Amino acid sequence: MAKVRWGILSTANIGVGKVLPAMARGEYCQLAAIASRDLGRAQAVAAKLGIPKAYGSYEELLADPEIDAVYNPMPNHLHVPWSIKALEAGKHVLCEKPLARTAAELQPLLDTAARYPHLKAMEAFMYRLHPQWQLARKLVAEGGVGDLRVVQTLFSYMLTDPNNVRNQADIGGGGLLDIGCYAVSVARFLFDAEPLRVSASVEYDPVMRVDRLASAILEFAKGTGTFTISTQLSSYQRVHALGAEGRVEIEIPFNAPPDRPCIVWHQRGAHIETHSLPITDQYTVQGDQFSRAILEDTPVPTPLSDALANMKVLDAIVESARTGAWV
Repeated sequence: MAKVRWGILSTANIGVGKVLPAMARGEYCQLAAIASRDLGRAQAVAAKLGIPKAYGSYEELLADPEIDAVYNPMPNHLHVPWSIKALEAGKHVLCEKPLARTAAELQPLLDTAARYPHLKAMEAFMYRLHPQWQLARKLVAEGGVGDLRVVQTLFSYMLTDPNNVRNQADIGGGGLLDIGCYAVSVARFLFDAEPLRVSASVEYDPVMRVDRLASAILEFAKGTGTFTISTQLSSYQRVHALGAEGRVEIEIPFNAPPDRPCIVWHQRGAHIETHSLPITDQYTVQGDQFSRAILEDTPVPTPLSDALANMKVLDAIVESARTGAWV
């Protein structure tokens, strides 16, 4: 069976702890090399995960002719420049979300991808590929709640360490880029449309200057998407989709556990059906689906145009909070 040979840019925790072990279990993924600015760190992670090559610079990995595709889990401010370098080196690119800090920052990556149409590039919104979300969207699309009117998201965790990249404002830290992007994405995913305007409130940490609490209303033609996200609240996540005739509730919508079934509740009238989804690692699914798109030369599951649309909404949320007006 053909497999895509993957190179990993950096030893970021999300990759080492979750994504790479899951990709290694995929049918179409082969972890071939990993790079770090610290060769010893790259070698240690390579030994731990059974990756045959380790490099002490990202440039060395991109120059390796035996690498087909690159996974980029770097901090947010490095997503665009290193994804561009990967494409220019002839590598397909799967980059962690959000692809950029603003829509304007994202544009050069879109322009580069357009110059290399034979290469695949995708934002790593893995949650959409999980069977629970395929089911939830199908239930909504087929009228399982009647006309969809509301998508409500809560997503929070507690993180006050100033040394964590998520709390460093100058490199793209803060809750909106880290988890608010999910709340925006899921509303657009279920409504299958773009919001017409947004209204938002954002609170910033007075010391670290990152946004730590944000609430927003996304107005769609047929209803509203609402969310509250925070990096300084008790850890929790849930999504509700409501219509006049029913509702869908996703128990663990984004950090779907890879070792137990996920639960989706579907209520229609007085009847509530509990769907227990098969045990699935969404990072394995993501790696395999992206790899198959490369091997079969088919479109990636989520096009870059979706990343741009999501980023534009996030930009509007920041502007609305700044001005106190609908944007």
